[in-house]
Amino acid sequence: MIKLSTISTEAPKNLEKKDLKDETLRLVERLGELQNIMYAEGKHSMLIILQGMDGSGKDGAVRNVFHNCTIAGMDMVSYKKPSEEEFAHDFLWRVHKWVPEKGMTTIFNRSHYEDILIQRVHKWIDMERVEKRMAAINAFEDLIQFDNNTLIFKFYMHISFEEQGIQLQQRLDDPTKYWKHNAGDWEERKLWDKYMEAYEYAINKSTTPWYICPVDNRWYRDYFMAKTIVNALEKLDMKLPVPEKK
Repeated sequence: MIKLSTISTEAPKNLEKKDLKDETLRLVERLGELQNIMYAEGKHSMLIILQGMDGSGKDGAVRNVFHNCTIAGMDMVSYKKPSEEEFAHDFLWRVHKWVPEKGMTTIFNRSHYEDILIQRVHKWIDMERVEKRMAAINAFEDLIQFDNNTLIFKFYMHISFEEQGIQLQQRLDDPTKYWKHNAGDWEERKLWDKYMEAYEYAINKSTTPWYICPVDNRWYRDYFMAKTIVNALEKLDMKLPVPEKK
């Protein structure tokens, strides 16, 4: 049983920042190579899910970890409030159409989990619907892994309450970050404990495991994500296609 309050949001104390940043550069380069091979080979696909509280660094992670990847082989989807058309369908309808085809990598900045997080916290749905949706999410993720060779990496961006306050304040103080400022983020922050309860439910009820990624130190966040993905891709033993002999 995962309890988020027992897991550190910071980098382990025994690590050297400079050494790890050098290793991260190597891992990011290797990730680009492996993603390019996946795109060319066309046998597997990859879905990256970034889920976390406001200020947890989802955008920065995308910039820093995936910038060596082949753009043609990637899609990125940011999930916000559903449109009227999306509301008229089941909650997974807008998600399933973005599932990566073989060879492709898709990054979800927020995801289908919003429908059992924010909707639960604000009591727009009851626990019976939360449980039904959780079962549907598990079936959905199991399907795309089994039926389409999709690797799913679900990163919970684990930020502390204190660091979130710093990040949100920076959006007010730094003119280059002001465009990210949303007064509603401060209101959502008041519901921190309810969000932690909802996240712990989603994490513990998932059949596809989550990676709890500490993000208070952004340099460690980048290392953690790059290493996790590279380690998994290396095990696939993917090969670039070779010309057929005549």
